[in-house]
Amino acid sequence: MHVVVNAAQSVDGKLATRRREQLRISGPEDFDRVDRVRAAADAVLVGVGTVLADDPHLTLDEEDRRVGRLQSGRSGDPARVVVDSTGRTPTDARILDDAATTYLLVSAATDRDRRTELADAGAEVIVAGEERVDVAEGVEKLADRGVERLMVEGGGEVIFSCFEAGLVDELHVYVGSFVIGGRDAPTLADGPGFTEEFPELTLTETERFDDGVVLSYEVGGDGA
Repeated sequence: MHVVVNAAQSVDGKLATRRREQLRISGPEDFDRVDRVRAAADAVLVGVGTVLADDPHLTLDEEDRRVGRLQSGRSGDPARVVVDSTGRTPTDARILDDAATTYLLVSAATDRDRRTELADAGAEVIVAGEERVDVAEGVEKLADRGVERLMVEGGGEVIFSCFEAGLVDELHVYVGSFVIGGRDAPTLADGPGFTEEFPELTLTETERFDDGVVLSYEVGGDGA
């Protein structure tokens, strides 16, 4: 499977404020770029924290791209994936509507009744891991369901987990022209962090969109 991480951050590397409030970091030009990346993916993955904070829909904005996918024999929108170790996704979340298939990656520790509730709400529940979701196992099970290209949109804990598991092939980062600050504000790659064998990145392209810049990297080496 090919895994693409896409994120938007402030110039000081923050995804949101310390209150985890949603911010508009980029603008229309970058939104269109993100929509193109989504359209090329078989599935789009986020963590449950993103679902709880933003209630995203994760569908395509441009109808022409949806039509193009249908004409090529694919679903109109990519599937949606939530990493949710304990089944916290609300049953009325927008991501559980019938606009696209939604996979919930949960751990074996998630209560069986809760799994049933989420399945009844429209999710295909996939168990991967014991106490917490094992992202590598979850991605393997997604591949079994036909996902060949996965777009990861965050948040920072999920992105770190993907790097830690050696899953990431590409990284695209929009850097907005402002500072958020705050030692407790989420960053691109939260979690315990690396102390050795850091993921190796090769800068492949820089592009200006709106009042910021997108940095594109290939990921490789022992740390990735």
